Amino acid sequence: MDLFDKISADIKAAMLAKDKVKLEALRGIKKEFLEAKTAKGADGQLSDDAATKILVKMVKQRRESARIYQEQNRPELADGELAEVAVIEEYLPKQLSDEELTAELKKIIEQTGAKSPAEMGKVMGVATKVLAGCADGRAISAKVKELLA
Repeated sequence: MDLFDKISADIKAAMLAKDKVKLEALRGIKKEFLEAKTAKGADGQLSDDAATKILVKMVKQRRESARIYQEQNRPELADGELAEVAVIEEYLPKQLSDEELTAELKKIIEQTGAKSPAEMGKVMGVATKVLAGCADGRAISAKVKELLA
């Protein structure tokens, strides 16, 4: 079962369970998936890789919204956004720990032959593809800077 079908099945389960937060988050995910499937130039299919990228983007947007709500002293809205983040993250691959991220990046740096911070772009190009969905882009970038320094 691909990610799109799993989301559709989970929407039905959330409706039956009357879980409003989960239902809202899943409907948002399905909307994004449908838009990607029917976008101009799309072939009507949605690979799990493309779906994962959409989920990562959605998590990032909701975290940013929650941060803004907290700055505006609206904790109830921030809590809603963070609750949706928790639901969306259930469908993402397991996030790498700091130690696992460091180990993976050391392998990538060794493969690319990068020696200095000037070659960070070379490492980031490979790292973002290999670690897509498994680690946040900012975390990858910060760790690469640290390892190349």
